[in-house]
Amino acid sequence: MKCIAVILSGGTGNRMNMDIPKQYIEVNDRMIITESIRPFMECALVSGIRIVADEMWHDKIMDEYRVLSEYYMGGLDVSDCSMDDRDFTGAYKLHGFSKPGDNRQLSILNALRDITDAQEDILVIIHDAARPLASVGLITRCIEACYGHDGVMPVLPMKDTVYYSEDGRGISELLNRDRVFAGQAPEVFRLSQYLKACEALLPDKIMEIRGSTEPAVMVGLDVVMIPGEEENFKITTREDLEHYKELLK
Repeated sequence: MKCIAVILSGGTGNRMNMDIPKQYIEVNDRMIITESIRPFMECALVSGIRIVADEMWHDKIMDEYRVLSEYYMGGLDVSDCSMDDRDFTGAYKLHGFSKPGDNRQLSILNALRDITDAQEDILVIIHDAARPLASVGLITRCIEACYGHDGVMPVLPMKDTVYYSEDGRGISELLNRDRVFAGQAPEVFRLSQYLKACEALLPDKIMEIRGSTEPAVMVGLDVVMIPGEEENFKITTREDLEHYKELLK
C-alpha cells in the first residue's frame, strides 16, 4: 500500500515573533523544514512526499531538497528533478506542493485533494515542518500500526499531575494522568476515509479543528495510539528553538 507524507509548512510562526516562519529558520546552514523532510526521504515505506507551503518558499525548499537527495540517496544527480516527474523512486519522492489554507486543517484538506488522483487505497501521513526530530523508526512504526485500523497517532504519557479548570483560574477537578496523553505527529490515516471526515466539517466546523486526528475521532474512525518519542517535539517558542540547537550540538 502506498503511503504519501504531507509536510505542513504553511504556518506563519507568530508566537516566535520573528521575521520569517520558524520552519524556514536555518540551523547549521539547514532549514528546519529540511530536517523534517529528511526522515521521510529515508523511510522505505514512504512512497511520496507532498509539501504544503506558500509559493514564495518553493524554490528554497527545492534547492535544499536536491541537496538532501544527492547526499542521502547515494550521490544521485537530481539537478533536473521536477515536481511533475512521475518516477518517484529513490530521490524522486517529491510529489510537489499544495496551497496553504486559512488554518491547519484546511491546509491538510488541500493536500488530500491534490493526491486523490490515484485509484488504489493510500495511506496519508501528516507531519509538521516544525517537528524536525522525528525518527525513521517512529515513522515506520506509525505506518505499520495503521494496517488493520483507520488511523494511528503517536503519543506521550503525562508525567505531571493534570488538572481541569472550568474558568482557567481555579482547579475544577483532578484528571487521571494514566488516561491522558499528549499527541504527536506524524499521524497516519487511510486517505479516502480521512478525506471524507475532513470534508464533513465544511464549511465552518473545520475552522475549529486544532489537531489532525480530531476529524477522524469525530466521525468514529478507529484510531489507535502508539508510543511517541520525547525528542520529537514541535518547535513553537524561542525556548524550543534553543533546545533544538543544543540537541544538534
